[in-house]
Amino acid sequence: MRLTLVAKDPESNPTGSPTLYRTDRGTWMVQGWVVTDPEALQEMRIPDGETVVEIPDRMIPFFQDGA
Repeated sequence: MRLTLVAKDPESNPTGSPTLYRTDRGTWMVQGWVVTDPEALQEMRIPDGETVVEIPDRMIPFFQDGA
């Protein structure tokens, strides 16, 4: 799999996380903050082998830019 960096959050210092990548498989990879809120995770019913990260609204426009 090849990754193309689309955007790092310009308001997140010092690491620039969250970060958005586009793959050569027509998918996206998102680096974000680990969701640890047990109530939120229970409500989402995350299956084994999957996880959830949280990103701010300001990152959404980058999804369109990377297509």
